[in-house]
Amino acid sequence: MALKEQFEIPGGLKKWSYALMGVGVLTLILGIIFLHPFSGGHGEEHGAEAYGATKFWMALMHNSIYWLLVVAASFFFVSATTLAQAGFPLVFRRVPEAISGGINVLGPIALVILLAYVWISDDHHIYHWKDAAHLDEKLQAKSGFLNPVFYTVLSIAAVGLWIWFRNWFRKNSLAEDLAGQGDRSFYWKSLKIAAAFLVTYGLTVLSTLPWMWLMSIDAHWYSTMYSWYTFASSWVAGLSLMMLFVVYLKNHGYLEFVNEEHIHDIGKFMFAFSIFWTYLWFSQFMLIWYSNQPEETEYFIDRLGFGGKGDGPFRAMFLLNLIINFLAPLLILMRRGSKRNYTVVTLMSVIIIFGHWLDFYQMVTPGPLKELGKDSNPISHFVYSLGVSAGFLGLVIYLTAKHLTKAPLLPKNHPLVKESIIHHT
Repeated sequence: MALKEQFEIPGGLKKWSYALMGVGVLTLILGIIFLHPFSGGHGEEHGAEAYGATKFWMALMHNSIYWLLVVAASFFFVSATTLAQAGFPLVFRRVPEAISGGINVLGPIALVILLAYVWISDDHHIYHWKDAAHLDEKLQAKSGFLNPVFYTVLSIAAVGLWIWFRNWFRKNSLAEDLAGQGDRSFYWKSLKIAAAFLVTYGLTVLSTLPWMWLMSIDAHWYSTMYSWYTFASSWVAGLSLMMLFVVYLKNHGYLEFVNEEHIHDIGKFMFAFSIFWTYLWFSQFMLIWYSNQPEETEYFIDRLGFGGKGDGPFRAMFLLNLIINFLAPLLILMRRGSKRNYTVVTLMSVIIIFGHWLDFYQMVTPGPLKELGKDSNPISHFVYSLGVSAGFLGLVIYLTAKHLTKAPLLPKNHPLVKESIIHHT
């Protein structure tokens, strides 16, 4: 029986991706028309315009950052398993390779959105530090790095390096397919590229970028665990997205050498890093609650409504976030059989991706809405952000499918392919 090594995009997948992108584009157009994102927004007299502009930019920033970090996590998986010389992912490695191709498009999109907000938009309710007129004493002390120039240079450098390393690795991976039998030069080169990317990833996603892109939204608050927390959230969502594509391809007759053992291993990653995310969530929350310092607890007061402020509009969402991202994976993915059941892992992947989208939503939204005095009704913004997210999801599906068509689904001439084919746990 001949292997189905060349992926062809089914018409149904194309239609879904186009439909989702259409929803996103329509949502964006409606936002430009009705939310006036480039209008002024300073002072109480511009309350309606300020709220509309802030709502528009929050939705774009939330979704562009989230989906970019999710596709970047796929290349982190490729690089980490390559450097570890792990054999098991080889029979499905072209899937995370294809997902990571989204960095080439989502990276520039995110940069355009973030830099347009910093340099063009008059709204200042998301990043207080971008406008010198709104700097208080604490923000002035941080102005050495919380300023538009540093933000721009760091963002462009980080995304540019991700794109460069990903494309370099992909080019090397495809060249290995055409190499002579026994030629290991491309294999050793892939280790060097993976090592260099992991250092870059550590200095960006695991360190500086979450501080600039997300934590600086609540610029008076800080957490030394924030970057790890952000990484864990995007990483487990990236694993779940990879699982969805692997199962989809398997169900359509591709990836013949992928078996229950491989699905089980991806499921173990999803389970383990859901617990890891919970460990970071609890550690950050517990330390801040225990220390009870006003500049730190304010972050959770805004989300839980403690301190005589009622239940708060985000309290239910805050607790739902914990249920979806901790209790559901714990109770459902703990059993061995559930990690081998295609239906269960597909359902859990969808739940986890949405759960961590919700997690990022809570990183971005409560602070600016509180300042605008609109925190009693975040539902309209939530719905708008969902519409924007549909566009990004459709784009990710389309880009991944396109990249899957550009190379055989099984790598050639890799020394660990045989180990992957006979893999068992």
